[in-house]
Amino acid sequence: MGVLRSVVLAGGGTGGHIYPLLAFADCLRRHFPEVRITTLGSPKGMENELIPPAGYDLRVIPAFQLPRALNLDLLRTPDRMYKSAHAAGKVIDEVEADVVVGFGGYVSVPAYLAAWRRELPIVVHEVNVPPGVANRMGMKFTKNIAVGFPHQPQLAESLRDARVVGVPLRTAITGLDRPALRPEALAHFGLRPDLPVLFVSGGSSGARTINLAVAGAAKKLSHAGVQVLHVQGGRNDPFDVPSDLPVPYVVVPYLSDMQLGYAAADLMLCRGGAITVAETTALGLPAIYVPYPYSNQEQRRNAGPVVEAGGGLLVDNAELSPDWVERTVIPLARDPQRLAAMGTAASAYGRRDGDEALLDFVCQAVAGR
Repeated sequence: MGVLRSVVLAGGGTGGHIYPLLAFADCLRRHFPEVRITTLGSPKGMENELIPPAGYDLRVIPAFQLPRALNLDLLRTPDRMYKSAHAAGKVIDEVEADVVVGFGGYVSVPAYLAAWRRELPIVVHEVNVPPGVANRMGMKFTKNIAVGFPHQPQLAESLRDARVVGVPLRTAITGLDRPALRPEALAHFGLRPDLPVLFVSGGSSGARTINLAVAGAAKKLSHAGVQVLHVQGGRNDPFDVPSDLPVPYVVVPYLSDMQLGYAAADLMLCRGGAITVAETTALGLPAIYVPYPYSNQEQRRNAGPVVEAGGGLLVDNAELSPDWVERTVIPLARDPQRLAAMGTAASAYGRRDGDEALLDFVCQAVAGR
């Protein structure tokens, strides 16, 4: 592995782009303590809330949504993109970057353009099928394409020659020993050690369908001896849970220390975002995936291979209801042998070395410049 002196990381807009970026930045710092790490973000993206507190240099540049149809916005795009790429190029020149690594989001496009004009190595990391529009453009400028899951090259022509490296995950996840942390996690949330725990989360923003379905089954779950740890989500309205339940039903608005939730859980009910799938499988946590319905179905594609491997279940958003929870979730949560088998299958599919594998790929790209 060669020495990296300066790396520019581009990605923003959503956690699916930013969290792998941060995990990779941490990996860079571990291997190259003196490396200069510079991140590119947009003025209003979530990266402004996440990257500076993590201790990394965030440079804000203009970023514009790429038009998908022939319209007036398309005519404006060259001028807008020139300004964005110029701003990205100024940062790249200032920090004397060795390589640009992009994780998606519209802010990645000017970084790819600026790096291409300077004949700098570009590495694109993609976790979805089909690839996001920004990364699809980045793939026109480089053959160094890395993906998070083995099914991606099989389903997308543009990813056929990509390197499967996994998804960079935080060391709080990759280093987690769930059984060892479980007593502390249960005590932290006020959960009992003698009953199974259903961990519910619709992501950082939450998921109304998931919230209402599980909360609506609170009495049935509780009387069946199934505890619930329920993350409401930062952008979802509160929901009612009976106060006289015989076993704990714990609701938290937001959970920054997800490793505590994973450690407490016997079973998870969640969306099928790439980061969630990567984390649950890396940890061998059986899960019921409820793919987000209003998209191009990438969450269904993320979760599908895990379910086929026996590591989880999949239910359509429209089918999830309190009655479904009663009929399906309760028997599963009360079946430790089946949960153990599902956990083993999930663990066999998942991987914890996505950050290290991506770093090896980046170093190869720089060495082969």
